Amino acid sequence: METGGFRRRPALPFGVEALDSRLASGGLRLDALHEVAAIGTDMADDCAATLFLAGIAARAWGPVLWVVRRRDLFAPGLSQVGLSHKRLIYAEAGDDAELLAIMEEGLRHRGLGAVIGEARRADMTATRRLQLAAEGGRTIALLMRRPAREGSDPLAAPSAAVTRWRVASAPSTPLPVEGVGRPRWRLELVRQKGGEGFVMEVEASDETGRCALPAPMADRKAVAGGSASRRAA
Repeated sequence: METGGFRRRPALPFGVEALDSRLASGGLRLDALHEVAAIGTDMADDCAATLFLAGIAARAWGPVLWVVRRRDLFAPGLSQVGLSHKRLIYAEAGDDAELLAIMEEGLRHRGLGAVIGEARRADMTATRRLQLAAEGGRTIALLMRRPAREGSDPLAAPSAAVTRWRVASAPSTPLPVEGVGRPRWRLELVRQKGGEGFVMEVEASDETGRCALPAPMADRKAVAGGSASRRAA
């Protein structure tokens, strides 16, 4: 799409206005590489980051290639955030170099809705290759960055990714009766091309892959919107 000489990139919105409005593309660019890392080293944060990726892929348009180094993905967990096992294609790589090469090949195929990989080491050259492979298509590239060594920051190294996120588990939404509420995630957008970073807490993806604002935040936004409308009137 051309707008005044500017080609609008295809994007995949989260469906949460407060989140999409802070992203330069109104969502996640489909023809681009996006990186995600768990904020902490515990299992809860790792699961939150993995399910965040799965929820994004669930909202993409076609089959999903997920490249792993070890067979530890739990299909029923992925289906809870909308990513059916029927859409998944698994590939196992022996090392990060092979994993990144498989991702690149998948992106160039143009027949996939999303390509996901999990790597400890991916330098600027490798991420640039993934970004170039994604450009011009509608296959979103999602790279889970894991620490290269214990205690290191997975997002410390430079990257060609269009967005870079940190994800953590947050306390569940409280219920009016005894029970476990909908999980929450703390999202930190560390970097985005053409925009600023931010921190936001959301309710985890549901069975359609969509996250949501926690009720108190959504209520405050609705009240603020109503007040603005009354002032405009």
